[in-house]
Amino acid sequence: MEKVCLKVDIKEEREKANKKICEQGLRVLVCSGTGCKANGSDKVIEKFRQLGANVSTLTHKDKMTVIPTGCHGFCEQGVLVIIPEFHTTYVKVKLEDVEEIVNSHLVGGKPVERLLYTDPASGRKISKSDEINFYAKQTRTALKNCGKIDAESIDEAVAVGGYEALAKVLENNDPDAVITEIENSGLRGRGGGGFPTGRKWRSVSRYKGGKSYVICNGDEGDPGAFMDRSVMEGDPHKLLEGMAIAAFAIGSDEGYIYVRAEYPLAVHRLRIAIKQAEERHYLGDNIFGTDFSFHIHIKEGAGAFVCGESSALIASIEGERGMPRPKNIHMAERGLFQRPTLLNNVETFANVPLIILNGAAWFCSMGTEKSKGTKTFALTGEVNNTGLIEVPMNTTLRQIVFDLGGGIRNGKKFKAVQIGGPSGGCLTEEHLDLPMDYETLKSVGAMVGSGGLVVMNEDTCIVEVARFFMNFTRQESCGKCTPCREGTKNMLAILTKITEGKATMEDLDTLEELAHVVQVSSLCGLGKSAPNPVLSTLRYFKDEYIAHIKDKKCPAGVCKALQKYVIDPEKCKGCSKCARNCPVGAISGEVKSPFKIDENKCVKCGACLSGCPFKAIDKV
Repeated sequence: MEKVCLKVDIKEEREKANKKICEQGLRVLVCSGTGCKANGSDKVIEKFRQLGANVSTLTHKDKMTVIPTGCHGFCEQGVLVIIPEFHTTYVKVKLEDVEEIVNSHLVGGKPVERLLYTDPASGRKISKSDEINFYAKQTRTALKNCGKIDAESIDEAVAVGGYEALAKVLENNDPDAVITEIENSGLRGRGGGGFPTGRKWRSVSRYKGGKSYVICNGDEGDPGAFMDRSVMEGDPHKLLEGMAIAAFAIGSDEGYIYVRAEYPLAVHRLRIAIKQAEERHYLGDNIFGTDFSFHIHIKEGAGAFVCGESSALIASIEGERGMPRPKNIHMAERGLFQRPTLLNNVETFANVPLIILNGAAWFCSMGTEKSKGTKTFALTGEVNNTGLIEVPMNTTLRQIVFDLGGGIRNGKKFKAVQIGGPSGGCLTEEHLDLPMDYETLKSVGAMVGSGGLVVMNEDTCIVEVARFFMNFTRQESCGKCTPCREGTKNMLAILTKITEGKATMEDLDTLEELAHVVQVSSLCGLGKSAPNPVLSTLRYFKDEYIAHIKDKKCPAGVCKALQKYVIDPEKCKGCSKCARNCPVGAISGEVKSPFKIDENKCVKCGACLSGCPFKAIDKV
């Protein structure tokens, strides 16, 4: 195909954008993602702007501009403030800290040491982000601009290369070459399934000569997962550009971003980004002055977990109840409104512009033979450093937990990681050195899933973890198919019996049998993956299940019904405070003599334990 002459020069646009940024003077980047907003970042930003308006004594800048950014990733340390000019990152900044930062550092040149990050291992204060293990050990591609630009400014997106990849493919005017590049990159769907992205694009592109659609799945319903949200909030133009490139490749002129309504900030910034891009002719009609047009709409979902499943998501966009459909006909042939449809998630689309600009070989240089590139993970649970990370797919679980995560809190012992949320599985100490790629995780009964990582320590009850996720999937089941609707309900009932010490070994056999039935006979991916947490924990922690059933004991001391409170007669002084605190009268005795607890009356509230002045009561 012949090259096309673009009527918009994106390189010239980038030069203009960078000139505007240079005119901002000293840039102060304040995290304005959802997490930091909850910690008061809006007030921090306003205070910086109030004080910065009068800052004229800076040695090398005559003005200061405060930039509200997307999520920096290090959520536990918010509100985060970065001053790139001074290579300084401040953590846990509060409203009352702003004046000290301005006066001491921005004006006086002396950093505020108490607000610098403290390394948990060495106790050393660190000022530069790239020296903090949490950041230093990452390879940020999809998240590269998050926390570094104003997410509501198209100039800031263009200044870091935004829409250059789209301009490149439009100028080359070769849709097939775009698909080939994505195929050669080895990019796989980052929503959990790991299906080859290029192969999906190729299959949709075969249906030419009519209407087709591009859909971005931004539903992200897993508990604790917020990777896609951070991209939409922090770098929305990268997502829009990736969708536009995909639309050009398959011959589509219309797309949808499906976002859950619980992501109001993401929706707000996406709307702003779409409007700005259309005004610049980067989206909408005649993009870059060519014949290519592409319009993007936002569809807000009601928060149903099942709508993360492709056919249920499409039903929701069409105005129907979000319920899965049998997949006897592929979406590439008949998807949204019975037309050929391409669906990828946010992170997948965010990687596309980078592959187009840097080449497939660049992307292939990261990861493993079959799992190329990087993957974002939401690292939560019992680690010192929680937050959003992005690492090559050959990174091991040990590196994530102990290098980026800073190890287990309070010196506790590592026990397990639940990966992939309700659809994932459990990894144990024996898996710490396995790479976090699709094939390896599948071989040990887990999956990458959406990328949620919940780290557990020795005090975690594995049975309760399985019960928690089963309760979630039971509530989120759409109820359309019997295996999922009834199977998850009955599995939850058995798990509850186990945590209450009322189950038998026959119940355990039934639980495992049910899990396999639900796994193979459910209609959609939600039901098929719902038993994963149960099956993986049975595989690696069956002894804990047996302890609950046979010994009527929770090894972690978590399950309330199996807890037992005892009074040590050697330590008890007979003060009677425990008896007076007990709400059900389960404690009796005489003053100045050891008291006793009636197990049949005890409701396990713990009032006696917390109120004993002599530490004479233990929970066993």
